[in-house]
Order: sequence, then structure tokens, then C-alpha cells
Amino acid sequence: MRVVMFGYQTWGHRTLRALLDSEHEVVLAVTHPRSDHAYERIWNDSVAELAEEHGIPVLIRNRPDDDELLTRLKEADADVFVANNWRTHIPERVFALPRHGTLNVHDSLLPRYAGFSPLIWALINGESEVGVTAHLMNEELDAGDIVRQEAVPVGPADTATDLFHKTVGLIAPVTVGALDLIASGQTEFTPQDRSLASFFHKRSVEDGRIDWSRPAQEIERLVRAQSAPYPSAFTHHRGRRLEVLSAVVSEGRYGGTPGRIFHREGDGVVIVAGPDAHTGANRGLALTRVRTEEGRELPAPEYFTSLGGYLTARP
Repeated sequence: MRVVMFGYQTWGHRTLRALLDSEHEVVLAVTHPRSDHAYERIWNDSVAELAEEHGIPVLIRNRPDDDELLTRLKEADADVFVANNWRTHIPERVFALPRHGTLNVHDSLLPRYAGFSPLIWALINGESEVGVTAHLMNEELDAGDIVRQEAVPVGPADTATDLFHKTVGLIAPVTVGALDLIASGQTEFTPQDRSLASFFHKRSVEDGRIDWSRPAQEIERLVRAQSAPYPSAFTHHRGRRLEVLSAVVSEGRYGGTPGRIFHREGDGVVIVAGPDAHTGANRGLALTRVRTEEGRELPAPEYFTSLGGYLTARP
């Protein structure tokens, strides 16, 4: 089939790479301009550069809603559009243009985790698996019929970076497999159960702020979700920002006021956290590695030379 590809960053780059390696023909690539946003400097392989290396025309747009773009899309005479990590609304006059519609590739197990940063949110929320879904686009974001979907498990020590590498490998089989189904003439696919749908917003630096009243298990997942190269989870000690680079849930039970710098355990320093709402267990969070406001990275026991005092959400 003749394909127009909409995409950005490494997700879009991997999608275009998969299309180039398939039997389908990419006739045009549409991508966003480079951004200095903290989260958009991560995994920022260039769709434009890959397309140009293969002689594919490239259009740079923030939004796909101008008349010139619409003219170019009509001239491309595509059988299908494919989108992955396109960051702005694609109107119906665009997504309905090709003969077989627009296939959107999303890094979650839809209908759960529609929207933005699905891997990070899924990890924070304690999901047991994540994945990639290819669905036909309709007027509601990430809500169209599912053409193909694959899942991978979330390991107990996985970071968001680990989940990125697990799921980015699914892009090629999910995308090309879905296109092959469409090319075969199949037109009936799996409607999403909208009663299971959830929608999440873009991450920001504020979302990495640690609330010590939350259970230790939840904070530990936040630390893993905000691991490098993402902006780290952070707290404040004596009025100064302190990034938490690694941590584990304590083996012992520690009660008291959340945020208290309380006890040494193994290779970490235990901070009192809130009780688990389901079990009532009051585990602490053992910080193992931190980074100071000046950028100095060190083991937590070397940073906390004495116990006592509190870590706080704000200065």
C-alpha cells in the first residue's frame, strides 16, 4: 500500500524504519519541528533525517490543519496514513482522507492509558503489563477500533527506560502486522470497550515531586518511572532540592510522620512513608542514591551523615 507517515521522536522514527523495511511504500513523511521541551529531548531520533536519507519528501508542521498540507496529502494518493507520537490533533478531514483511513500506533494497551506518557503512568500505577496498540483513528483521541495489539510484562525492578526498550521493539510487528491485515482486505476490527478507557496528561517536572504521605510502594514506582534519562523524582531537604535516583521499599515496617529521615537499612536510608491503603502495612522507602542541588551524585548513606529531620515536598 501507499503510506503517508505522521510521526515524531524515536517512536515515529522506529515506525518509519519499520515501514521502510516492509513491502509497503512510504510516499510522504510529516513530522514536528525539534523542541527544547524536557520530555521531547528524550528519545529524539529524527523522522525528517531518516525520511530524507531514503528520498522521501518531508513536511514539518506543528499542526496538520493548513490548506497546503491538505493539498500535498491529496496528491500523495495514499491507501493509508500511519501515525505514531503525533503530538497535536489530526482533524477528520485529514485522518479520513486515505482509502483505508489512518492507523494510529500508541504505546499502551488501549483502551487503558490513552493520551500522553502512557509507560510512565502505567509504571507509577503498578500495572503488570504494558504494550503497543495499532488502531484506526476516529474523532475521539486513541479510541478507534483495534487492529493489532501486543503486550509485555512489567518486571519488579523495571524503570520507564526499561519499558521503553521493551515496547519500542513491538512497533515494527504491530504496525506492519496491522497494515498487512488491512491490505488483505479485512475491514472488521475490535471495538474498544469504552467502559475501561482511561486518559492521562503529559508529564511535567511537577509530576516528579514526592509526596511522603503516599505509600512507599507507590513512591518507589515513581522513582523508577522518573529514572534517567527522564527528570528525576525529587524532594527537599533543609530547604534544598534533592533528587532521588534510586530507592527500594524497606524490609522492615517503620511508623511515624511521613518524610522523617529515620533508619539505616542495608545500603539505604529509610524515610517514613504513608500506609498502604489496601494492606495497612507501613513500609518505608530506603533511598540508595541521591543527587544534590549542585549536581553532586552520591550514595544516600554518604549524603545523610546523621539521621533525624524531614524530607518535604516543598522548601
